[in-house]
Amino acid sequence: MTSRRSGPTSASSPQGQCGGWQRINADPLLALLPGFLSPALATTLQQRLEQEIPWTSPTIRLYGKAHRIPRSQCWMGDTDARYRYSGRTLEPESWHPEIDALRPRIDEALRAAGLPRDGFNSVLINRYDGGEQRMGWHSDDEPELGNDPIVASISLGSERPLRFREKDRRPGNAFNVWLPTGSLLLMGPGCQARWQHALAPRAIDGVRINLTFRCVR
Repeated sequence: MTSRRSGPTSASSPQGQCGGWQRINADPLLALLPGFLSPALATTLQQRLEQEIPWTSPTIRLYGKAHRIPRSQCWMGDTDARYRYSGRTLEPESWHPEIDALRPRIDEALRAAGLPRDGFNSVLINRYDGGEQRMGWHSDDEPELGNDPIVASISLGSERPLRFREKDRRPGNAFNVWLPTGSLLLMGPGCQARWQHALAPRAIDGVRINLTFRCVR
């Protein structure tokens, strides 16, 4: 399926293409690589993760009230990659071999295109059972990620748009990036400082799994 997107920079311009990458924004760098994983590999990986990941749907506190998150998730990584997220300290699950094998593939794809990369030592995996499950507005800017973190995100399953908005919430500056199965999204240095992103509810059927690789300092 062709990726649908709207954003600050037209990826159809000559400057927007680089080795299959679509540069959605130049500064800060936001880029998408459709077909990072083949459809067959993406489907096989999704099926394995559905069965083999220890999914949880923890409760978090917002405005003094307890809420169960509207998705399933798993924090995975090196043994010392503890992560403070939504008021909770997450202890990493051991690397699933198929997910661990993605790390050098991501690094090579970024290196070959001359894009910024990091020593990814952890990944937050989210599973959305259908279009009604969601992720609210946020930035991946926790102190553990250091200054100007780099985040690389792989999507599996149902295609949905990730919505971005300026942190100052100026009207007319929000945009969508549609994430087809097997795609790799790079949020380079400065993205978390400038934008928030969210996965809003949509009338879209099917399970979606998202793996956001990052480096805990």
